[in-house]
Amino acid sequence: MPGPETPAYTPPPTHIAIIMDGNGRWATARGLPRTAGHKKGVDAVRQVIEGAREMGVRYLTLYSFSTENWSRPDDEVSTLMQLLRFYLRGEIAKLHKNGIRLRVIGERARLSADIQALIDHSEAVTAGNTDMTLVLALSYGGRQELVDAARRLAQAVERGELTPGDITADSFAGQLSTAPDIPDPDLMIRTSGEKRISNFLLWQLAYAELVFVDTLWPDFTKRDLEASIQEYHRRDRRFGATVGSR
Repeated sequence: MPGPETPAYTPPPTHIAIIMDGNGRWATARGLPRTAGHKKGVDAVRQVIEGAREMGVRYLTLYSFSTENWSRPDDEVSTLMQLLRFYLRGEIAKLHKNGIRLRVIGERARLSADIQALIDHSEAVTAGNTDMTLVLALSYGGRQELVDAARRLAQAVERGELTPGDITADSFAGQLSTAPDIPDPDLMIRTSGEKRISNFLLWQLAYAELVFVDTLWPDFTKRDLEASIQEYHRRDRRFGATVGSR
């Protein structure tokens, strides 16, 4: 382990994205209902947000609820939505006190009206904070995000605001839910040992370093976050270039 003068997280990645996987397996291994794993996972969320801020991470994106998660059993979806309500009501004051801005990406229209109102309020309250940006991906799917971006550009062409030749990678990225001010992730972490990105930030993860850890999300700690950052620093990020060309 690095000594105290050179901590593993100095300098940290600017943007870390996390697929928080393993809540259900954590609960099943203990003979508990899957919902117990989701409740325990909230503690890991708190710890990782705190750790990321302490380490100087500027952007932290958590894959909180995917578009595919809507197909889970009704009682599990209901518990997840209730946990979201609890989080937004109980944690925003702490986020605000710690200078953390909240952003939510995803299909908000599929969320209940009261949750949409809580999100709007939470984003407004924390909008001026600059220490760190916490992005929650809720009712989010990467493929749908790309479809929506393409549709908006097509509509702009139809209105005569631009031509097909005007469309570039930058203009396309400008239509994504992370625009205009959230940079692409440098590091993506997935817990629970699964090795796939599951429709998460498909465009934005193009050049991210991917770290897969066996730890189930409810057991993920600041120490695990630091170890993932250590692994990130062992990588040679070339962004498609050859060795020595950058």
